[in-house]
This record gives sequence, structure tokens and C-alpha cells, in this order.
Amino acid sequence: MWMGIDLGTQSVRAVVAGDRGEILGSGAAPLTGSREGVRHEQRPPDWWTALCAATRQALRDAPAPRALAVCATSGTVLLADRAGNPLTPGVMYDDGRAVAEASRAGAPPSWALPRAMRLLREYGAGAADGAVRITHQADYVLTRLAGRPLPTDSSHALKTGYDLAREEWPRRRFAELGLPDAPFPDVVRPGTRIGEVGRAAAEETGIPAGTVLVAGMTDGCAAQLASGSLTVGSWNSVLGTTLVLKGVTSSPVEDPAGVVYSHRAPDGSWLPGGASGVGGGALAAAFPGVDPARMDEAARACEPARVVAYPLVATGERFPFVAPGATGFLLGEPASDAEHWAALLTGVGLVERLCLDYLELLGAQVHDRLTFTGGAVRSGHWSRLRADILGRSVCIPRYSEPALGMAVLAAYGAGGARSLQAAAGRMVRLRHVLHPDPARTAWYTEPYVTLVDELERRGWLPARAAAHARTRAQRHP
Repeated sequence: MWMGIDLGTQSVRAVVAGDRGEILGSGAAPLTGSREGVRHEQRPPDWWTALCAATRQALRDAPAPRALAVCATSGTVLLADRAGNPLTPGVMYDDGRAVAEASRAGAPPSWALPRAMRLLREYGAGAADGAVRITHQADYVLTRLAGRPLPTDSSHALKTGYDLAREEWPRRRFAELGLPDAPFPDVVRPGTRIGEVGRAAAEETGIPAGTVLVAGMTDGCAAQLASGSLTVGSWNSVLGTTLVLKGVTSSPVEDPAGVVYSHRAPDGSWLPGGASGVGGGALAAAFPGVDPARMDEAARACEPARVVAYPLVATGERFPFVAPGATGFLLGEPASDAEHWAALLTGVGLVERLCLDYLELLGAQVHDRLTFTGGAVRSGHWSRLRADILGRSVCIPRYSEPALGMAVLAAYGAGGARSLQAAAGRMVRLRHVLHPDPARTAWYTEPYVTLVDELERRGWLPARAAAHARTRAQRHP
């Protein structure tokens, strides 16, 4: 039995999975935070309280796990003392206060390094002598589980500036930024055995003392593990409020624009990906409180929609292009709510297609296995529509929560499988496979080119990326 724990923004989830992927126990507990303007913080002790509730619920009727792994939000950091006790709130991945630090570090504002720099400036007295430690969200709960500080994993450390190619902190660069060495934790690859659950934590969580702790990954990588798409050339598309694509390559995908970045898998392969601002959030914003299933049914009669939509949820885009001033738009006027809904569904699929075309432009192999995960897979209509727009077969896993991805990683890390791919192949089960309708695929060539042209005209999509997308559309109508 293997346990996976997912520290999300709004909840902590835990699952106990068997060796064949059967879910034998699950639990969840809510999380709340503090938001004010661009500030977004959570209390680290609340993560622990929610984890204890979720694991006790998951273990109520399930056998004890042999090992567990933890994933968390990418870019969330805090400062802790030598024993792992929090000295600051947890500054969340979307906290926007470290703008000056991001500019100084030459790092994207979404990364953890600028937030860590800001925390060290405000609270970091004693950092030089090791009294203060930079800690990621997953690190904090693993410290509580073990009863002592543990190494962090390279996946969570990536956005704090860790060099995945050299597998070391860039000490010279940190010195140029005035950052001391001492606050940065030791780092291991995901899937490494790093400790065991201690007696005090066992009493609080219900997880038996001695359960093996395996170094985890970020929540996006965990979702990829849960999709089973782990061979070179395979990709997972996670569609919820926004859209995230992650794949597997044998070498890093080099992107001069910085749109795509790569995590590193436990076996040394690379996990490139990017996150777009388009997604289901645009549906909720345009039609609050509606029944999605009813709207899906009404939209069928309006396809293909005459209106072309770029369904951006909020201002600013980061994949497949960087455009801080980008906003959502409609080309044309919908004749009805049903056509508007159809245009938004289609628009997400068109952007998804553009993301894959951009990845191919960068040299990534993108034509092997493709999986769909995320909340949007609850809509069979939307999944079929996306498969038609992409013109390719799509696998839908039966259970694809990030917590299952961590159970897969725990099985591999504790020696329950010879490779991560073997663990996923055994534990990830498919619900079904969707095959595109070639006639319907042809419908979407014209709106796809229209969207590409408009994004380029507005100065958001680079000319080279637009030209490649148009060439692909002409070659594969």
C-alpha cells in the first residue's frame, strides 16, 4: 500500500492506493488563506492540521501504507528555524509583492526565489550562520512527519533557483545577489528515500511510525505522474480553471523566450511544460452559476461556433507566449448563450493546439501518447471537442489526482517497482480512449488560423510561432 499527499491551495488531499492502482482510502480537509491585494499567505500550522485530518480520514478503512510522498504548490515558500519551526507565514505561489526582487534576480515573478529574497530581507536576521532556513511548503510538513528537517527535492527547489542540469545551488549567482549560502537546504532527486515517520507524527496523523518518506514533486508534476504519461514524447494536458501542459523529453527543451521550463524526473529525463491563463475559469466568469452539463448540451447545436474566442481568465498570458497585457476577447457577436458557451469551449481547445505547436517549434516530440486530466474531463462533450480540435487520440485516466501521482512516486522510491514508468504502468488505470472525428477536425482549421492571426496582430504571439502554427494547419487540415 502506498500513500500520496497533495497540499493544494484550497485543501489537503490524501489517498492510499494498492499496487494495482485501486484507491483503498481517501481523505480531504479544507485550507484557507489570507488575501489582500497582491498579498496571498497561509499559516504553515494550518497545512499540518489539514494534513492530519486528511490522512486520518484516508486511513479509516485502509491498510497502513509502506511509504508516502508529498506534493505541494510550486513556488510557495517560508522561512523556518534550524528545527523546522516556521518563522514566517507561507508566501503562496501567486503572491505578487516581490516585483523588485524578481527584476533584480532576473527571475519570473511566479518563481519562489524573489519571494525568498524578500523574506530574507525582512525576516532573515541570522541567515548567514544557518539559524534561518528557506523552506518549501512540502518541506514543512515532511519535517513535521519526520520530527527533524529533511532535504528538499529538486522539483520544489527549481523555482527557488536550483540548477537542475548541474544539480546544485548556483552559489556564485546567489553571492552576486547578496544571498548567503546557509539558508538554502540540501537537495535530492524526487523519489529518494529521505526519512521515516516519527512517533509524535504517527499519533497525530494515524500514519504508522517507521513509514518510509520519499522525496516528492510539485503538484503539476504529480498530476503528470498520475496521468501515466511518462515515456519520452508523451504529454499530459491538465485543464481546470487554467490549462497546463507537461511532457517528457530526453533533454531539456530550450526556450529563449522563457515560456517553457523543465523539471527533472527521478530517472534523469526531463519534464518540460507551461501554464496558460485560458481555461474553465472563463466559463465561470461569463456564466456564473449555470449548469455546465445543460450548457454543453445546448452548445452542440452551435458547433462549429461562428465566433472565435480567446478565453483568457485574467489579464496576462504566460504560455504559449508571454504577454503581460493580454486580455480575453471574442471575434464576432454570439447569437445566443449557447453559441457563446460553444465558442469558449472551442477557444480553449484552439489555445491547447497552439501550445502543442509551440512545443514542436522548440524541438519537443509531441506526437506520442496524450492524456487529459483535470476538472474539465468531467465534461465528456468538452473532452471529445478538444480531441477533434487537436486531431489526435486522447487517453482519459480513471483517477488522476496529484495525490495518486505521489502514491506512484512512493511505490517507486520505496523499491516497489523497478522504474517510475513501471510503477505508473501498474497503478494508473484508463477510463477510456477518445478518437477524433476527421470531419470535425477539419471544421476547426479556419478558426484556429483566425485566432493565430489575431494573436499575432495584437503583438502577443511572436511571428515565428504564428508562422509555424499556420504551416502546421496547412499541412494537417
